Amino acid sequence: MSPIALLVLYLSFRLKHFAGDFLLQTDWMALTKGMAGKEGYKALFSHTFIHALGTLFIVLIFAPSLWWLGIVDFIVHSIVDRIKGRVTISKKLTAKDTLFWWAFGLDQELHNLTHIAYVCLIFMHKGGVFL
Repeated sequence: MSPIALLVLYLSFRLKHFAGDFLLQTDWMALTKGMAGKEGYKALFSHTFIHALGTLFIVLIFAPSLWWLGIVDFIVHSIVDRIKGRVTISKKLTAKDTLFWWAFGLDQELHNLTHIAYVCLIFMHKGGVFL
């Protein structure tokens, strides 16, 4: 993969994440996905399914045989968001609390690191070698 293709791949994941977490995530998803019970999981999985579809779309363009990364993304994104949501709700954190923003920032960074891992997997799958 050329450096430009690698950059386009990474930026595709960042755009997917921005769309999934900010443009396509409804208030219901954002406010409910950390709640206990069926409704919490319904909101969570509705949200993370969007991310899984986005990842699948990107992977089908760059490395179709790695289609299963869409499933991995669904699982990883669900775990990260569920933990953040449970912590936020159990501690009754709001945007006025520093810990809320620490949790939010950690959540976003974990998603970014996940995307970097996907980029590395695709790069290696395409025959790239890390020095």
